[in-house]
Amino acid sequence: MWLPLLLGALLWTALWLLRDRQSLPASDAFVFITGCDSGFGRLLALQLDQRGFRVLASCLTPSGAETLQRMASSRLHTTLLDVTDPQNVQRVAEWVEIHVKEAGLFGLVNNAGVAGIIGPTPWLTREDFHWVLNVNTLGPISVTLTLLPLILRARGRVINITSVLGRLAANGGGYCVSKFGLEAFSDSLRRDVAPFGVRVSIVEPGFFQTPVSNLENLENTLQACWRRLPPATRARYGEAFLTAYLKVQRRIMNLICDPDLTKVSRCLEHALTARHPRTRYSPGWDAKLLWLPASYLPASLVDAVLARVLPKPAQSIS
Repeated sequence: MWLPLLLGALLWTALWLLRDRQSLPASDAFVFITGCDSGFGRLLALQLDQRGFRVLASCLTPSGAETLQRMASSRLHTTLLDVTDPQNVQRVAEWVEIHVKEAGLFGLVNNAGVAGIIGPTPWLTREDFHWVLNVNTLGPISVTLTLLPLILRARGRVINITSVLGRLAANGGGYCVSKFGLEAFSDSLRRDVAPFGVRVSIVEPGFFQTPVSNLENLENTLQACWRRLPPATRARYGEAFLTAYLKVQRRIMNLICDPDLTKVSRCLEHALTARHPRTRYSPGWDAKLLWLPASYLPASLVDAVLARVLPKPAQSIS
């Protein structure tokens, strides 16, 4: 009985691998990428440029755009984009249409994102959540809907970079909330545009060493958040809590963060160039072996493990 099952599983795996490795013919199609100042966005823009794609790269800062332009070929074009500014998004969409003309836009990669404050939820304000959601969720939604007519014209692809923390909220703050929201948007969009030949993929990286995960920035924002708390809240947690929380955060980031950003860019390239792109990609060993398996465990078990990892407030009930 077990032998036929094993042979069936091996056959299915072989067929899946063969299908997964089928690529589209070499192309000079247009791809628009947000957040190309650094990190995944810059790396992907340069790799696609080397492969012959006509890359339209948006950056938040002039210095980021100038640096990228110097590193790339003349095929790559840069523009400035703040994804939270609807008027800016509309102007950039018009700029994209001038470039792509009747060919349409084959690829959209929503990469721009911020971390915000990573810390206990009771420390945060509505504005803290609002800023992160604006950049990480509403920004990609705005860019996608504005460019969708050009994507439909090319029967193209939308790739949204979320996070494993969009599957398991391991910490407080707007980051996990924003990534859960972008996952939901991606799922509904995928089903709605599939009849028109448009494919939607989600890339859920684990922890990588990028400006978004810069440990010094994360610590500075959390310390600034602590200083603005009311005295009663600080007394409830205690000074030792902040020190211990930062220590745990530092230990986790140093242990898990992967410096090899090409693990993510390879997934992004596959989503753009494969004949049959996957619905989801999970680059990073921690994504595959830690966060995704944990997301399927009972919530009570995950809560118990995290409760042992994180420090307890001074006035917590034992």
